[in-house]
Amino acid sequence: MMLLDEAKESNEKTVAHLTVELEKIRAGKATPSMLDSVQIEYYGAMTPLSQVANVNTMDARTITVQPWERNLLDAIATGITNANLGLNPQSNGEMIILNVPALTEERRRDLVKKVKAEGEHAKVGIRNNRKEAMDYIKKLKADGLAEDRIKDIETKIQAFTDSSVKRVDELSVKKEADIMTI
Repeated sequence: MMLLDEAKESNEKTVAHLTVELEKIRAGKATPSMLDSVQIEYYGAMTPLSQVANVNTMDARTITVQPWERNLLDAIATGITNANLGLNPQSNGEMIILNVPALTEERRRDLVKKVKAEGEHAKVGIRNNRKEAMDYIKKLKADGLAEDRIKDIETKIQAFTDSSVKRVDELSVKKEADIMTI
């Protein structure tokens, strides 16, 4: 039924959005995705960093940014600073080197709170998807859909709602463990 597919797709989008948001929260380890939000002024237009440079990790605490054009070093350093990521770009004349500082215990706790908030936000989205689907079912019931068919649809909606909430919990717990690991 189309209703089930739409509700399931909405939940998948919510979980995918949570995954993206959790990737933005750094866990003390250097990852190229930490710089996904960085924009560089490139020939008068704001351009994502990934479109003007290679972003790699040298080790667990160091990110390197190798621009495709050497004259972009200053613009990249400015873009990273302006992105307010708490990283201090250093240029060696050929690439930008970013040392990712270790997280303090207090900062780790703050990040765990942020992860929990993002997880709760995703759960609210999933519950809203469920409510919309259930409201639509009530409308179908008023239009004369069979009672046993309605119960079947409600059971399926609840099952993938529970499944989506479980995935949100799993993603959140994994990220929390990642953050708290020194």
